[in-house]
Amino acid sequence: MKNKVKTAVTPTRVEDYPEWYQQVIKASDLAERSPVRGCMVIKPWGYAIWENIMDVLNGMFKATGVKNAYFPLFIPLSFLEKEAAHVEGFAKECAVVTHHRLEPATDREGLVPAGPLTEPLVVRPTSETIIGESFSRWVSSYRDLPILINQWANVVRWEMRTRMFLRTSEFLWQEGHTAHATREEALERTHMMLEIYAGFAREYLAMPVIKGRKTPSERFPGAEDTLCIESMMQDRKALQVGTSHFLGQNFARASQIRFQSPQETEEYAWTTSWGVSTRMIGGLIMSHADDDGIVLPPKIASAQVVLMPIFRKPDDKSRVMEYVKSLEKELSSRFYHHRRICVEVDSRDIGGTRNWDWIKKGIPLRVEIGPRDIDENAVFVARRDRKHNDKTSMKREDFVGGIVNLLDEIQQNLLDRAAENLHAHSVKIDDAASFYDYFTPKNSEKPEIHGGFAHCHWCGSAGCEAGIKEDLSVTIRCAPFESEAEEGKCIRCGGPSHSRVIFAKAY
Repeated sequence: MKNKVKTAVTPTRVEDYPEWYQQVIKASDLAERSPVRGCMVIKPWGYAIWENIMDVLNGMFKATGVKNAYFPLFIPLSFLEKEAAHVEGFAKECAVVTHHRLEPATDREGLVPAGPLTEPLVVRPTSETIIGESFSRWVSSYRDLPILINQWANVVRWEMRTRMFLRTSEFLWQEGHTAHATREEALERTHMMLEIYAGFAREYLAMPVIKGRKTPSERFPGAEDTLCIESMMQDRKALQVGTSHFLGQNFARASQIRFQSPQETEEYAWTTSWGVSTRMIGGLIMSHADDDGIVLPPKIASAQVVLMPIFRKPDDKSRVMEYVKSLEKELSSRFYHHRRICVEVDSRDIGGTRNWDWIKKGIPLRVEIGPRDIDENAVFVARRDRKHNDKTSMKREDFVGGIVNLLDEIQQNLLDRAAENLHAHSVKIDDAASFYDYFTPKNSEKPEIHGGFAHCHWCGSAGCEAGIKEDLSVTIRCAPFESEAEEGKCIRCGGPSHSRVIFAKAY
């Protein structure tokens, strides 16, 4: 029997995928659980990824005319009640504030809530209603439109089962909200923002995505239409990475966002909302991480390079550090996709542990520099997208001059791997027996890894959709935009269907 390969993370993906995910986060020093149930502390290495996501998306949003603003964390309960479908969709997830102070308990030690509020306040699960109230005051004429607003904020959804980055009671996100004079303009914005999300996921997160439309039962509460991007994780489950909602005039009617048209008639505005969250970091982990930790795409990495000086003799230290500092300055002056290359220097004397620390953190390039390398004006380079013992000696000028191309190679390699995973586990299925077999675990000890994306016909019935979900915990992820018109039979009832949708298990 072969000896088991040593990995930095245990269990491995094959042994226990859900626990592997949690251990990757711990080993990579991205985040930790909070004392508050269902919440997390995002640590500096993890928050740097979110900062880079914010930085890039901010530029993309602003290029389309969007401006940032901020709205209150607390939403009067009556605001949510104005849009019935909206409040029904979020009611079970809402955290509610009912008192405004604490007082000493009279019958025991401790504090008790006091000062009941005249109206309960909901801690925002999303902000359509309170932003709609502002829009109703900002708009009076068609000349005031469009309004294109985004906010970076935290939201609270009281989840029963939580998993760091993927589903927590509090999480960070951006939510865009727009108001328009015409239906066509609002629809154009809805599709525009989805395209931005899809391009960002592919180009920066190295995550191939499928663009499509949610079924009526999966739409955002109160929306007329919800568009989404779906990505496949390494365990073949789907992750909804981003959504863009066409709200029609539903929220405008609830919030009284009205304007005088050029014909001097009073009309309701057409609104949209769209958002992505720290869930993207969860997707990043499950798309690229291996059994040694996270693997970060260079374009979004917390840092691109770590320099690790090696000096076994005290007399070597000053010489090696001088070389390292000079190289750090040279690399940091270079730009990689509109941002300066971020360089870490790790001079800790902790032996092989230091190298493993950076492997687990997923930094794209690890560079060792010792006296012999200095004598040859060279560096010893390891790429995180390859085996950790695959190292190459490079002349300093070649490394510095070629670092952008090197980082691009890593970025492309990660995208290609993820695309291959998506392609390898996407199938067309036309009969119910094969469909049920595809989503039935073949190994009871590893129930998480099976199936993939099944492209199947569906009659459009909510009953068939719900029946499959009840039987297999499989949902329709989307009706892909690229799905061509094609006559077929529903995978469940055999009724007529005119195109395929994607079924998958999902996070």
